[in-house]
Amino acid sequence: MKELPTREHLLYLLKTRGPLTVKEMSVELQITEMAVRRHLGNLERDGLIEPRLQRQAMGRPTSQYALTDHADSMFPKTYHKVALDLLGELADEVGEEMIGKLFERRKLKLMKNYEPRMRAAGQDLRGKVRLLTEMQNENGYMAECEETKDGQFVLKEHNCPIFQVANEYNQACNCELELFQSLLGTSVTRTECLAKGGGCCAYVISPSSGSAHP
Repeated sequence: MKELPTREHLLYLLKTRGPLTVKEMSVELQITEMAVRRHLGNLERDGLIEPRLQRQAMGRPTSQYALTDHADSMFPKTYHKVALDLLGELADEVGEEMIGKLFERRKLKLMKNYEPRMRAAGQDLRGKVRLLTEMQNENGYMAECEETKDGQFVLKEHNCPIFQVANEYNQACNCELELFQSLLGTSVTRTECLAKGGGCCAYVISPSSGSAHP
């Protein structure tokens, strides 16, 4: 294994061999227990590790450290590659039309999840746009919205959790546009798209009724 900074080395150890005691980590890293505790304090503050008591057959319980669920995001993932491989196999087997059906089903599932909150809010368009922004943020889109002087709203998403898939299959972007129009019940126009080289995914939302355009 290549040389890692102490913080990353600790995370690697806990991922591959944990839970571990301070003494065990001190021996492995060849640094003092005090130095280990200093790093552990920072990692615990960041929500990446947590202490656990390991009961012994005799004597006092031993304190060990383990990774939290939040720490899982610190390690490499290739989920998008698996998804792309599966979608490619599906397209080869039954055709591209099935890909569109899958994304349509995903849109309907999101509608089912989003609609009750949107309906319960009972808000005007301004409130609905803000709620939609909040829900997109909950799903990792790093979204923000602003109201223009002419009464329109601009919703921007600075992150796309399914970027690699959307980059390959435009159906994902089209379904998001249709989802927004259905939820808001008004005209939604996409003016910028991350999957097409844009700096963000931007949507202009108009108070007037109309049709959306990709």
